[in-house]
Amino acid sequence: MRRWQGDGIHFGGDYNPEQWPEETWSEDVELMRRAGVNLVSVGIFSWALLEPSPGRFEFGWLDRVLDLLHDGGIQVDLATATASPPPWLARAHPETLPRRADGAVLWPGGRQAYCPSSPVFRERSLELVRAVAGRYAEHPAVVMWHVSNELGCHNVHCYCDVSAEAFRGWLRERYGDLDRLNDAWGTAFWSQRYGDWAEINPPRTAPTFANPTQQLDFLRFSSDEQRAQLRAERALLKTLVQQPITTNFMIGMNVKHMDYHSWAPDVDLVSNDHYLTAADPLAHLGLALAADHTRGVAGGDPWLLMEHSTSAVNWQPRNVAKLPGQLRRNSLAHVARGADGVLFFQWRASRAGAEKFHSALVPHAGPDTKVFREVCQLGADLRALAEVRGSRVDADVAILFDWEAWWAVELDSHPSVDVTYTDRLNALYGALWRAGVTADIVHPSADLSRYRLVLAPTLYLVRDADVEALHRYVEAGGTVAVTYFSGVVDENDHIRLGGYPGAFRDLLGVRTEEFFPLRAGEQVRLDDGSTADVWTEWVHPDGAEVLSSYTDGPLPGVPALTRHRVGDGAAWYVATRLDEPATDRLVARLLDEAGVRPAVPAPTGVEVVRRRDGERTWLFVLNHTGAQVRLPVAGVELLTGERCAGELAVPAGEVAVVREDRA
Repeated sequence: MRRWQGDGIHFGGDYNPEQWPEETWSEDVELMRRAGVNLVSVGIFSWALLEPSPGRFEFGWLDRVLDLLHDGGIQVDLATATASPPPWLARAHPETLPRRADGAVLWPGGRQAYCPSSPVFRERSLELVRAVAGRYAEHPAVVMWHVSNELGCHNVHCYCDVSAEAFRGWLRERYGDLDRLNDAWGTAFWSQRYGDWAEINPPRTAPTFANPTQQLDFLRFSSDEQRAQLRAERALLKTLVQQPITTNFMIGMNVKHMDYHSWAPDVDLVSNDHYLTAADPLAHLGLALAADHTRGVAGGDPWLLMEHSTSAVNWQPRNVAKLPGQLRRNSLAHVARGADGVLFFQWRASRAGAEKFHSALVPHAGPDTKVFREVCQLGADLRALAEVRGSRVDADVAILFDWEAWWAVELDSHPSVDVTYTDRLNALYGALWRAGVTADIVHPSADLSRYRLVLAPTLYLVRDADVEALHRYVEAGGTVAVTYFSGVVDENDHIRLGGYPGAFRDLLGVRTEEFFPLRAGEQVRLDDGSTADVWTEWVHPDGAEVLSSYTDGPLPGVPALTRHRVGDGAAWYVATRLDEPATDRLVARLLDEAGVRPAVPAPTGVEVVRRRDGERTWLFVLNHTGAQVRLPVAGVELLTGERCAGELAVPAGEVAVVREDRA
């Protein structure tokens, strides 16, 4: 892996000087230096300016920008500029435009108006990469290369004839012959058997439900096509440049169609974009989940926050501005959970275009503003935290997450529309957050041996190898909890026969003979006083201990929560959708059994995370409450330089970072 250059925490954002008169650029660099900015991403949406007509490149303006930034001590993450093709490409090659499932063409005028399978787009984009990298490979300002931008954000699925042919090629590679494909797709149902590869299309708009395995494979193919663009650009860059290469993922933004676990090996460092749901008063909890998930995709290594916002965004129904102190608190929450860089979209708020109301480090009102003053404070904070760079986050709990399981669980014609993949993920993560416990979000194939507790929410699709690994983990002394609608199908979306939860029956010591989904608004009660909704099932213990059962609803007396001793560990099954208090109580029992404790006991609403580098540790404390808190902590508070001798006081809404004294 190529080394990520520089010292300390990176700080900055997207810089788009082409949107502004050249006389503005010197002021930009001066303000960057004042704020402590040390890294900017340049050229992300510059294709039309760098190549104004086919094969004619104009680099003069970018030469001047990079030289100016270098003279000002600002490092550059230089983009390949392939994120959105110029209008001339669509005019010359209309076959490069993407199509929806109903055949509608997506035209230029926004961004990413290209078919990801188009050989013409691939050829033209790589010519641009070759030209840009060939010119700037040794420019002293450039410390990193940025492939495209948010690949698949708007064009992840294309149903055109070019994509159809590429899909057939992908299927040939996956299955080898039509007999295997017909078996995997279950085409004996509804007279769907294929006799020629040419008969197969993407799952275009059909009279009724499309074949579910066809849909699942198209989702896999679509993620792989976006990844193929990343890999093609990276492969070319590696022949031309020495700096590390990345692209910005979108983990934690409800972007479900890119399998970032499979993409991670294709970047030298994992980068992520994250934006709060502004109307959500608990948005900081979603931020924590996204950061922990990004760290899981990075294999526990530090990662780069490539984009977030200083205040409001422009694309939500109500674009709520951040309150004083929230910019700083949000940013340091990402650092607490493993980010070694904090970047924003964008440096200077645009005066024209679709994102002109998106906040920036320099707002429309200029530097004499709340936002820019907080930006400068954050720059000082990040300089004070330089020693934290390279450390890793302590986590004794893992939550299993698989994008393919997400795709599969939300396909058509399932037992209940109310069962969604991220629902139990969010519920269990929220319970851990309220308990003050940090979790890694990892793929089911990850090494689980270092974790005391593993949670598997709604793992509907699961592979045999991952089931066997989880069984070995429990036998060796681990504790696992599996929620309902897990283990139901294999990787082809075929039901695992013999009773639910299919792949997990032996591990959990239960057998379910039938699902009993609940009606909208219907609730059931358990004999431990808990309340649940959405889901029940007819569970038969098969070696498992019954911990609680239903007292009403369709299945009175039937088990709802079980525990099965396996080797030196235990496997719990949660067969219903518990409400929040019951979920908190369940997680507390699991943590107690697994011997997991918070980094430091803290009141609800106070986030405490520990980063570690060998024997050195740093404690991040983020107070999301309206009152001062005091915690039993000893060490040096890096943001103030003060020593806390056994007690740390954190005012309401503030953040503290303590280099802990060695025990």
